[in-house]
Amino acid sequence: MDLRTNYLGLELKNPIVVSPSPLTEKLDNMKKMEDAGASAIVMHSLFEEQITFMSEDLNENLQQGTMSFSEALSFFPEEQDYKMGPDSYLEHIRKAKESVAIPVIGSLNGVSVGGWQDIAAKIEQAGADALELNVYYIPTNPDLDGAHVETLYLDLVQAVKKTVNIPVAVKIGPYFSSTANMAQKLDAAGADAIVMFNRFYQPDLDLENLEVKPDLTLSASWELRLALRWVAILYSRIKADMAITGGVHTGQDALKAMMSGAKVAKMTSAILKNGIDHINTVLAEMTQWMEEKEYESIKQMQGSLSQANCPNPAAFERANYMKILTCYTPHV
Repeated sequence: MDLRTNYLGLELKNPIVVSPSPLTEKLDNMKKMEDAGASAIVMHSLFEEQITFMSEDLNENLQQGTMSFSEALSFFPEEQDYKMGPDSYLEHIRKAKESVAIPVIGSLNGVSVGGWQDIAAKIEQAGADALELNVYYIPTNPDLDGAHVETLYLDLVQAVKKTVNIPVAVKIGPYFSSTANMAQKLDAAGADAIVMFNRFYQPDLDLENLEVKPDLTLSASWELRLALRWVAILYSRIKADMAITGGVHTGQDALKAMMSGAKVAKMTSAILKNGIDHINTVLAEMTQWMEEKEYESIKQMQGSLSQANCPNPAAFERANYMKILTCYTPHV
């Protein structure tokens, strides 16, 4: 069974890629991921705030808009709370490249160009095979229009692409007014891959202490559907590779990602829930299904259920909404 796929110009032995998580902070875990069958590893993210922690630019940014409340500053970790600063992060990439044979992809989390160009170049020099820009931006200023937000993304991609020679993926959220148009613009800006979608972790409200508190909820398989839909719609319409993340927990989840048109399926929550060896379980499930359905390769199925290739293209549009509502029978 041929599980190989091409992503970011890299030939991978299978489409299961480990996405950023605290697990990659330890080299032993990365070795275990390789042994379990992962085809590539995206490192945990280096945050923009770590790069510019004490800079005047950061201090100025923290005072703008909703961040002008003094209490907001206490929500950011202290400098000593970060487990790995820029220098340690670069050294970790070097050691990771010496420890595993599969591709290692660096990850930058932020939104402004700032020091990203410099650190992106250093990540390349440290030996990373590619770079993922994890653009995590919440536009809370009501005076900021959608066009300006899109420009932030595009400027970042263009700036980094001018700085490095390694492939660059950009991880985006699903909240653009026109996701298809934004993907097309990112493609034109030079993104080698688009990762769908960033999970914007929502804070909770603590009614006992009357405060806002951070809350992490791991993904579930049903969350896969949003990314499946947009990858299927965009398949063959953009040149950039597409990756699906968020909701990949089983072999069937990964197969759905391939059939929608993704080149890789990225996993984090499933590994955190079930352990690193779960990667091998997912690959075994994929292989068994492909044998039963007489598929010879992953490449054979990629995009087979995209909007361009499926029997009913309208299923990805408004018709799906109408059919679901008319077919549902409430249990009263």
